[in-house]
Amino acid sequence: MVANDLITVDPEIQGGTPVFTGTRVPVKSLFDCLAKGRTLECFLEQFPSVSREQASEILLRAGEEITAHL
Repeated sequence: MVANDLITVDPEIQGGTPVFTGTRVPVKSLFDCLAKGRTLECFLEQFPSVSREQASEILLRAGEEITAHL
């Protein structure tokens, strides 16, 4: 999955907040959910327009980004 397939930033969608492509769900919602101790399953149930593949890829890339800067 290419980065452009994962995240959309468009001033017409949620005021330019980064969202999962094809949805209006902010990417930050995934991290907020996990930070509150909820599971990925819970997030996907809460936001059915986000695919497991999208969420998993975002988490993978975030982890890679963090470790690349250590």
